[in-house]
Amino acid sequence: MNEAIARLQQAMASQGYITDRATATAAYLAMTLHKPLLVEGPPGVGKTEIAKVLAGVLDTELIRLQCYEGLDASTALYEWNYPKQLLHIKLGEGAGHSLGEREAQIFSEPFLLERPLLRAIRASRQTVLLIDEVDRSDEEFEAFLLEVLSEHQVTIPEIGTVRATYEPCVVLTSNRTRELSEALRRRCLYLWIDYPTLEKEVEIVRAKVPAIDTKLAASVAAFVQAVRRHRLMKTPGVAETLDWAHALVALGTDAIDDDTASETLGCVLKDEADIRQIRAEVASRGAAAVVAAGESTE
Repeated sequence: MNEAIARLQQAMASQGYITDRATATAAYLAMTLHKPLLVEGPPGVGKTEIAKVLAGVLDTELIRLQCYEGLDASTALYEWNYPKQLLHIKLGEGAGHSLGEREAQIFSEPFLLERPLLRAIRASRQTVLLIDEVDRSDEEFEAFLLEVLSEHQVTIPEIGTVRATYEPCVVLTSNRTRELSEALRRRCLYLWIDYPTLEKEVEIVRAKVPAIDTKLAASVAAFVQAVRRHRLMKTPGVAETLDWAHALVALGTDAIDDDTASETLGCVLKDEADIRQIRAEVASRGAAAVVAAGESTE
């Protein structure tokens, strides 16, 4: 089994996802035990990326359900194609069909619109189902998910129960904007992803931004590490680190000096008060001192 996990870790790395043994183990167990994987952590640390990478490793389709407040079962599961149904009814007027026959016709497969959950369950091969930011959905929708996650089946009143022939590999992500129910947590394997260490973040930058100079990659990662130690409205994640690295490469920057840091902070920080705070520190201490502070966090 250790070899299998090592192979999965290497396969994820080949997809550009630098991860640790614990994450690879959680992903391996989720696939082997056919249990959903609930991934929590701060925004921008690579939770969603896990599902994308697993789809690449398995060479299969990624089906994504983006959660939001007010999301209901019909939007996530299926809907009926009402315009097509109305057109069919109008074209069939005078054909002599009974009411029951007409209802059977319009509430059938040709008029069914698959949404992410039904699409994953009815897939002709195993897919990766990403239920992204499940904490943004309502508790009622979370309760609805239990049948899908436990039984890998859904019920369509007009058609019946649809069971998965190929159970999808399910990944749920949460930013912990609210607490998820114990019932949902019990049905999942759990993985917490935190901000990476300096060494790991440098490795991620070099993997995702191959054009960047090695020394600049280390400076970018160290600067962001130092920034995260401040009290901020929106702490930057790895996604912001990569945005900044791409921006610096695009600008032809070789090193992070005071002017470059001040002018490009909008790539790293997404709040005006945060930018003012870090810009003031750069002005008083210098970008090099901020980088050095980040290097000392290890």
